[in-house]
Amino acid sequence: MSVPDYMQCAEDHQTLLVVVQAVGIVSEENFFRIYKRICSVSQLSVRDSQRALFIRYRHHYPPENNEWGDFQTHRKVVGLITITDCFSPKDWPQTFEKFHVQKEIYGSTLYDSRLFVFGLQGDVAEQPRPDVAFYPNYDDCDSVEKRIEDFIESLFIVLESKRLDRATDKSGDKIPLLCVPFEKKDFVGLDTDSRHYKKRCQGRMRKHVGDLCLQAGMLQDALVHYHMSVELLRSVNDFLWLGAALEGLCSASVIYHYPGGTGGKTGARRLPGNSLPSEAANRHRPGAQEVLIDPGALTTNGINPDTSTEIGRAKNCLSPEDIIDKYKEAISYYSKYKNAGVIELEACVKAVRVLAIQKRGMEASEFLQNAVYINLRQLSEEEKIQRYSILSELYELIGFHRKSAFFKRVAAMQCVAPSIAEPGWRACYKLLLETLPGYSLSLDPKDFNKGTHRGWAAVQMRLLHELVYASRRMGNPALSVRHLSFLLQTMLDFLSDQEKKDVTQSLENYTAKCPGTMEPITLPDGLTLPPVPFTKLPIVRCVKLLSLPTSLRPQKVKSLLGQSMSTKSPFIYSPIIAHNRGEERNKKIDFQWVQGDVCEVQLMVYNPMPFELRVENMGLLTSGVEFESLPAALSLPAESGLYPVTLVGVPQTTGMITVNGYHTTVFGVFSDCLLDNLPGLKTSGSTVEVIPALPRLQISTSLPRSAHSLQPSAGDEIATNVSVQLFNGETQQLAITLENIGLEPLEQLEVTSKLLTTKEKLYGDFLSWKLEETLAQFPLQPGKVATFTINIKAKLDFSCQENLLQDLSDDGISVSGFPLSSPFRQVVRPRVESRPTNPSEGSKTGDLGHVKRQLFHAGKEEEEEEEKEGEEAAAADSSLMHVYYQRRTHEERSPCSSEQLLSLLLLELLEGPCQMYVALWVFPS
Repeated sequence: MSVPDYMQCAEDHQTLLVVVQAVGIVSEENFFRIYKRICSVSQLSVRDSQRALFIRYRHHYPPENNEWGDFQTHRKVVGLITITDCFSPKDWPQTFEKFHVQKEIYGSTLYDSRLFVFGLQGDVAEQPRPDVAFYPNYDDCDSVEKRIEDFIESLFIVLESKRLDRATDKSGDKIPLLCVPFEKKDFVGLDTDSRHYKKRCQGRMRKHVGDLCLQAGMLQDALVHYHMSVELLRSVNDFLWLGAALEGLCSASVIYHYPGGTGGKTGARRLPGNSLPSEAANRHRPGAQEVLIDPGALTTNGINPDTSTEIGRAKNCLSPEDIIDKYKEAISYYSKYKNAGVIELEACVKAVRVLAIQKRGMEASEFLQNAVYINLRQLSEEEKIQRYSILSELYELIGFHRKSAFFKRVAAMQCVAPSIAEPGWRACYKLLLETLPGYSLSLDPKDFNKGTHRGWAAVQMRLLHELVYASRRMGNPALSVRHLSFLLQTMLDFLSDQEKKDVTQSLENYTAKCPGTMEPITLPDGLTLPPVPFTKLPIVRCVKLLSLPTSLRPQKVKSLLGQSMSTKSPFIYSPIIAHNRGEERNKKIDFQWVQGDVCEVQLMVYNPMPFELRVENMGLLTSGVEFESLPAALSLPAESGLYPVTLVGVPQTTGMITVNGYHTTVFGVFSDCLLDNLPGLKTSGSTVEVIPALPRLQISTSLPRSAHSLQPSAGDEIATNVSVQLFNGETQQLAITLENIGLEPLEQLEVTSKLLTTKEKLYGDFLSWKLEETLAQFPLQPGKVATFTINIKAKLDFSCQENLLQDLSDDGISVSGFPLSSPFRQVVRPRVESRPTNPSEGSKTGDLGHVKRQLFHAGKEEEEEEEKEGEEAAAADSSLMHVYYQRRTHEERSPCSSEQLLSLLLLELLEGPCQMYVALWVFPS
């Protein structure tokens, strides 16, 4: 026997083997359609008996294994069912002949056979035949199951007759010697009359009868026969058959202790034989009576009814611990024979299944380790794949997941061995996928965001590389991209710098032909590979939503009195503070975005790669409102620190918008990175209100802008400063242009003024305007322009003011004075600088301009000795005088003295025509 059955289990020893095969040309679909219906009848209760019969079906069975039927009867093919198509009566004789040829293959062991013919109708089909069933087609065959039940009953009749024939003590008859195929030549020429030879024959026959009793549903009889066989065979050192007897004893005990089976099949088996439910409940009862039954209690009809209830509790049934010891002993006997390798291997598999139920994994691993080193004949590649796959399943059964993954991976590599003409890359890929759980590896990247890495990273990377290569050889580049992306995302911390470069280079080569997407990939077997977003390329540590620029920031509407339209809400204290990161992200932010305006989100990122990282098509992922993301591209230096990146977009509708994440394209792989999947992320919130679009107004004036600010602007104000120079009493117009540069009409306009000063007694009303013509143009449509004029008038009142010059100097106003005795004689008096100018006070002027005033003071001075006659006149005419001139080409007026004025007049006359005027204002001193 050279072909092992790796699906064997201990309870298979009580089954009858039936082979189901096709004769002629039958489609695979139709064959397995009938085969499944046949297999549904696998257990049958015997009429007028408490016994049950179990059937094991196979659609392929090597004929050489059938030769070991005497050694273990469950290996003997006792039934044959053939399925054939026959549509013409002319083809019937040939079809029936093929059926007989098929029977001859297993003819020496067959108890009965059946032929199911589909498609034949007429006289031939109407002739009654016990071994042939005719059906018009594969749909009209309701009686298939009933035919199988009748067939099993016929098998039982033959089995029972053989059991009775072998169990009957025929005095004087010579017991034949049962042999395995390789023993026949060894017994040629032996003395058949020796006591040793007779004991050998008796022991082997007892073992054989035990097998028949077990198949016939007589468990207690089988236990007795197995014990007798063990004693006889042990006395003559017949180790091969002694091992078989011990294995039979173990199988019967397993069936008794574990009626549900050890092969993992659904549905519990009914207790065969005369074992009652009460016996099963009492067999582990402390103090239960144990009686060793005398083999003489056996009669020609089987078990003596008076002793049947005690046999189930007898010492003949091994305890769960003894079962494993006997398996070890049987396997040690099998190992003495080179030709019994398959028997030894199958015994190891059966013992492992029993140990798996007993949850004794370490002992089970010893049996499996022994099975690995059992030397069979030269196996084909398919047989090697099957062997490694079964070993993997058995290691999985006992909880050795990594060991199971190892043998599964060996089986996968065997599928593409160099000796195979057509390597099975698809089978290799499928087996590799099945090894992932054993190496603590999942194809879902979310499982790697939970904290500590599980498993051996080096082995996991090797396995992922093999998946990439297998998928490429399968001709599926999308799978290669997905697995390579997964390798780069999850194993980035374990890759060396050179490995990072190699992996990224390979990924770019793959994505050049098939770009990576965020679509799940469904495999033919139904497995779905989730998308792999590159959340580590680059790594994002902080996400912050930014408010709009001050010029675009929406403000709450305020009345002219400055009262806010908003109402205050009551303050409610709660001691419960939510620390959930998801709740922090979803909380509302205290500023608003505006529909149609460009909004910004700042990310702090860094590049973990040892080379420059190019990120393309980086934009925002949002929900809640329609949002137009404006993608950006960036290039991060190698292993950079935190680097600020601003992503922008335009909300198209109003409502509450939530920033869920961002999308990127790195190495040709498109990724949607959600904030919830980013470990260690800091954010102050990701939900903001989008209000309807607001008008945008651009204001320009006819005056130049000032380089100095009157006062720091408040956070909710937009300020601009213009400058103007005026003399007392002078009036100048300021033209203000309003342009609607937005998309919404401007409906209202309010203009107010406020004077900033501490010397109100010196200032009058500077500003005046009229808005009637301007408001007539409202609502101001987008793109339209409106203007209005503001009159600026400088008006100072110097009456009844003491220490005027000192006050002006205190206010930071430039003051210079001189006495005037004649138009051509003057003595310049230095400016009073005893007190420093206070910049804060000096800046308090009108908010639409700065009036620069320069006063020249002529003080009173007595000259008694030189001109006594003009003393009183000089005192009366002593005055403040403004002297200034302006050329046509000059924009500023410059103060000057009388002598300077004359000099300038002469100079202008020499240069050519000019326009000059002089104003002299005299005020009482």
